[in-house]
Amino acid sequence: MLNRAARLRQLSEVDQDLIRLVQDPRFSRWLEQVTATGGCAHPVHLTGSTTTRNGGTGEILHHYDTAEEPAERLLIRCRNRRATVCAPCSRLHAGDTFHLVRAGLTGGKSLPAEVREHPRLFVTLTAPSFGPVHRATADGSRCRPRRNAAPCEHGSSLSCPAVHDATDTLVGQPLCLGCYDYPAHVLWHAHAGRLWKAFADNLYNHLAARTGRTRSALRRTVRISYAKVAEYQMRAAVHVHAVIRLDGAAGPDDPPPAWVSAEVLASVVRTAAATVRLHSPYSRALGERELRWGTQLDVRLLRAFSDRDGLADDAVAAYIAKYVTKGAADTSAGLDHPVTGMEDITAARLSPHVRALMHTCWRLGGLPELEALHLRAWAHTLGYRGHILTKSRVYSTTYAALRAERADHELGGQALADESDAITEARWRYVGSGHSPGAALIAAGIAEDQAQNREISRAEISGSEACR
Repeated sequence: MLNRAARLRQLSEVDQDLIRLVQDPRFSRWLEQVTATGGCAHPVHLTGSTTTRNGGTGEILHHYDTAEEPAERLLIRCRNRRATVCAPCSRLHAGDTFHLVRAGLTGGKSLPAEVREHPRLFVTLTAPSFGPVHRATADGSRCRPRRNAAPCEHGSSLSCPAVHDATDTLVGQPLCLGCYDYPAHVLWHAHAGRLWKAFADNLYNHLAARTGRTRSALRRTVRISYAKVAEYQMRAAVHVHAVIRLDGAAGPDDPPPAWVSAEVLASVVRTAAATVRLHSPYSRALGERELRWGTQLDVRLLRAFSDRDGLADDAVAAYIAKYVTKGAADTSAGLDHPVTGMEDITAARLSPHVRALMHTCWRLGGLPELEALHLRAWAHTLGYRGHILTKSRVYSTTYAALRAERADHELGGQALADESDAITEARWRYVGSGHSPGAALIAAGIAEDQAQNREISRAEISGSEACR
């Protein structure tokens, strides 16, 4: 903890930096830039220029150069999805994710509204068990009661008569670190992407068998689209939430055949997940591990309109968007940054379970037969190397399209009149990132003000809708 003199010195540095910023003749323009980034906590600093010319006449239609900017720099958002790294950008990313997922459920953003009538499911796939862990129970029952349970070979008790709530730090921790199969956990994470692909391929195979068609004939008739997000459970194992939609062969504009219902698709999801079997690379130290999905599988139907038998589309989109912005501080996901050695893992503030997983990643990453898995590069994510959110090609719109639409909205929709004939020359260079101490304080205030304004606007909209 900082002593009083150090705290005073730190405050003095912030005050001095604030005075420097405010006295700068270009302070108002710098403030405009920070406001435009939404108070981004770690903005990227660029220098350069953009010139747009008419392709036919060579006339300059637009020119921008950072030479006239404060410090000759332009600040842009870091676009980090993690709330632990940059809360303003994570909120923006969550909003984009919500609209991306929702468009695939209800239409909009270039998708027809008829996709709401297609068979759609909300599926949760989990990892298998790698050993007993402490668990929280909603009904107040005990964790793992076992009468007269003998200790394990490491001398640890394999029973727990306590009642844990969700905030208990023991939840998700193994009853015995020595008995827990850490290599299997890490190898499962390293193959999670392949497990999903095998599951997606199985969907077509099992759907063809269920409907009495060949696989090639089925693929000429239907198309399975999805958007999925990975979430770390309390036991630090990834599970997958996915929206799965059935389209006709041409995609979302093409309705699926009537002989495939949501109920049929749901039954196929269960059988397709249960039959996935992969194997890890053979290692003399570990042998070969069989990899599969866990037995806990949840499949829910999405109805065209919310009712007792289905989930609401907006609720599903919001649920997925929430998990996209989570960082290591919110979950048992390891760290938000890569590690360079065992020393980094030992020094980090982690639970014993997560630290053991990261140590296992580093140890297994040194085995030549597992080199292709790049476990050391992904030790900070416990071996999981997939994106947090992925989607099939035609499920919905893209993040890039959503950002372009937002940029056009911020410009008031005033695109260049002859943009189709325009030629743009751009020369940009990265020169830094982040804020000085005083700038960080101002940016945090801007981010807080904008967040409060959004909450006020949301409350006003909800109130006006309730009065109708």
